[in-house]
This record gives sequence, structure tokens and C-alpha cells, in this order.
Amino acid sequence: MGVVIPLEDNKNKQASVKPLVDLTQSDMERVNQLILSKAGSDVQMIPEVANHLISSGGKRLRPMLTLAAASMFGYEGDGHVKLATSVEFMHTATLLHDDVVDESDLRRGKSTARTIWGNQASVLVGDFLLGQAFRMMVDVGSLDALDVLSTAASVIAEGEVLQLSVAKNMETTEDDYLQVIRAKTAALFAAASEVGPIVASASKADRNALKSYGTNLGLAFQLVDDVLDYGGSSSDLGKNVGDDFREGKITLPVILSYRRGTPQDRAFWREAIEGGASDEANLEKALSLIHRYGGLTDTIARAKHYGTIARDALAPLPASPCKSALVEVIDFCIDRVS
Repeated sequence: MGVVIPLEDNKNKQASVKPLVDLTQSDMERVNQLILSKAGSDVQMIPEVANHLISSGGKRLRPMLTLAAASMFGYEGDGHVKLATSVEFMHTATLLHDDVVDESDLRRGKSTARTIWGNQASVLVGDFLLGQAFRMMVDVGSLDALDVLSTAASVIAEGEVLQLSVAKNMETTEDDYLQVIRAKTAALFAAASEVGPIVASASKADRNALKSYGTNLGLAFQLVDDVLDYGGSSSDLGKNVGDDFREGKITLPVILSYRRGTPQDRAFWREAIEGGASDEANLEKALSLIHRYGGLTDTIARAKHYGTIARDALAPLPASPCKSALVEVIDFCIDRVS
């Protein structure tokens, strides 16, 4: 005798970041005030450069993770606001440095700071923001939180250097690439999530749960970004579609397409990425090969895999509005490609 199990169709409901935004709204107002305060300086160029990027419309997902993770464990102080601001400053500093390294002209749909003020100013203002971030961490007075965020800063820098070492190298493996994004992207997601339970004096198990959640959310987030660069639009990305290709970046859709292709296909990728032949005609061919060999669909599948791990990391925690919002963020990040 067969048993019929009714399955709910959750895909009718579009995942949203709104529950997280609503739950953290009052704390985020305090974060935004602190951002403006700590980005200030008597040196006029510093707030000009910092505010150009800070005010450019990012979702500020990472600081919201810190706020929600602290609230989930009943935290009622103001340390989470300072830590969330530290997280956002670390992220902003990374973007300023990234745009210099990548020679990017657009960020969130606007000209990058480096195209307006130059590379030197972008790097130095990024360094200023990192310094302000660490001052706020010290103000909170939690050595554990300081350890987690300072370790993340070091790991992110290692990831940047690792990415340089594999740049334009078509022999980069999927494992190599995952090592890069685990350091460059997932490390800050993990730290942002973990310092919430730390400042709330939660258990080690709870800390580990949020750290695992953040790590795997970050991996899923970056993999979806990789897909959007070849399958999204400029308005979705806040940068030009195909920028990764033009900059010779090795991302997972490219790695999969290269390894699955014919010798002629692989010769094309070496000429385009390693040889710098990244004109619009070759971008069209690259898109064709990526679609032919399932580069986008399989990268999305990898993102969903890490999303499932992130969801499972939170599963043992008690039900709460914050937990539900954090779970929905996983689907929101992945649904950006739908």
C-alpha cells in the first residue's frame, strides 16, 4: 500500500530580506548614526570618500546578521551596535581595496571611489575605516569578539592575496576557488554572525551554530554573485555584466565550463582569460560555453547546497522571529538568480 505525502509548495512565496530588516530596524538606525559619526574626520577627503561608498545603497546585510544574532539570544546592551558598525566598516574597507586591485569602474551602479579620488585615496581611506572598526571593537570590551573579527580581517587579506595568485590561471580547480571565496567572502559573514552570540554571552554551541550559518550563507551568497555576473543585469549587480570576464577573474561558472569543454573550448578560455582577449564578441562566446556546459545551473546547485548547510546549522536553535528571518535570508540570497 502506497503512502501519499503532501508537499507544501514554498516557491509560491518569494523569499525576502524584509523580516530581517524589520526586526533590526531600530538598531540599524543606531548603526547608521554611528557609521556617519565614525566616518568623520578633520581631513576632508576621508568622509568624502567613505560616504561615497557608505551612502551608495548597499543592503547592509552583514551588520544586520550581527544585530539579529545578538537579539536571538536576548542581548539588551549596545555592544552589538558597535560590533555591527565594525563589521560594516570592515566590509566597506574591503570594497575600497577590491576596486583598486580589480581596477573596477562601477560599484553599486556608481563610479568607484578610485575613479573619482584615485587609488591612493581609496586604499588609505579603507585603512582609516579598518582602524575605526578596531577602535569600536576595543570599546565593546570583548576579547572573544575582538579575536573573531581581527582573525576575519587577516583571513580576508589572505584571500585577496590568494585570489591574486590564481588570477588568470585556467588550471585553478574548484577547490582552489572555494578556498578563495571562503576567505574573501564567507569569513566576514561568519564573523558577523558569530559576534552576536558572543556579545550576548551565549554558549559555545550557539556560537558555532551561528558561525557555521554565516560561513555557508557567505559561500552561497558569493556563488550566486558569480552566476549573476554572467546571467544577471547591470541593475541587479550594480556593476557591468561580464566584469568578471573582462577582469580575467576565475569564478566557478568559468572553472566548470573550462574543465568540461573540448580542447578547442579550453584553448578559447586560455586565450580569453589568460591572454586578455576579453572583448564583447568573446564575452558572447563565453556565455554560450557556460550555458552549454551547465556552468550557471551547477553553480546555483552548489549555492543551494551551502544554503542547506546554513539552514541545518540553525535547526537545533529554539524557534524565534530572528531565527525565522535568518533562515529566510538564505532563500533570499539564492533566489536572486530566479
